[in-house]
Amino acid sequence: MSASFSHRSVLLEEAVQALAIRPDGIYVDGTAGGGGHSFAIASCLEGGRLIAIDQDEAAIAAATARLAPLGERATVVRSNFSALSRVLSDLNIPEIDGLLLDLGVSSHQLDVAERGFAYQSDAPLDMRMDRRRTLTAREVVNTYSEADLKRILFTYGEERFAPRIAARIVAQRESKPIETTAELAELIKSAMPAAAREGGHHPAKRSFQAIRIEVNGELDVIVPAIESAVSHLRRGGRIAIITFHSLEDRIVKQTFANLAVGCTCPKSLPVCVCHNKPKLRVITKKPILPGEAELAENPRARSAKLRIAQKC
Repeated sequence: MSASFSHRSVLLEEAVQALAIRPDGIYVDGTAGGGGHSFAIASCLEGGRLIAIDQDEAAIAAATARLAPLGERATVVRSNFSALSRVLSDLNIPEIDGLLLDLGVSSHQLDVAERGFAYQSDAPLDMRMDRRRTLTAREVVNTYSEADLKRILFTYGEERFAPRIAARIVAQRESKPIETTAELAELIKSAMPAAAREGGHHPAKRSFQAIRIEVNGELDVIVPAIESAVSHLRRGGRIAIITFHSLEDRIVKQTFANLAVGCTCPKSLPVCVCHNKPKLRVITKKPILPGEAELAENPRARSAKLRIAQKC
């Protein structure tokens, strides 16, 4: 399984530099994937330890194989990064020096047709990053109400034709269930005006993104995961997060900003009574983007943004 796992780590050097790694520190890669970022982090350690977490069974196999030469420097755990506190507790680790999250879908998940993520393939509708979960894209498409479908497509996909697409899906499934990625992609395309189908991204891209986010609850876990990570970070420890679309980036940016706020008392008060202190210092006022050389080698990195914050 690990031999077939293909994923090119985005912003690899920038992410490793972002963590300001101490050789004897403890670091967490909360989205290990094929182990690229994990291997680079662990290779900087001498006496330190890396915890590589992923919810995808194929990623776990790939990361385990990739990190095996590093021995006890790296520990691989199958879990979701939202369960960071439990993972650290199980490993008897009270504090960490840094956390990296590489959000979104992996190249492997997109490229393996049977996973049901890609609109370019014909496969059963699935889209689960963790196949132990019960909710699939097929269930979302065939059982959600038209109002819920419209909400998901508009909110998570920023799809302006959400009402038309939702209506077309509901009308189609009345005669027979929608079973495959190709069937859904064609249905989405047919619901859009002709002008919207020409040039640019595939007409189904935004809708597939939206359904994938719903299936995996991707946006729901970001804020609690950041808050949990900050609670476990040592002073001076860093959190680095790579996002791939505006919804993720907006949440990360706002959460960092909220945790960087100090006193919230009205300016009219002579002294602070809230006793609120900043938990983070934002390192990146603007996100770090891939360079031209990386984009030439990996076009999928084009939408990547890296934000960094440090524990106060």
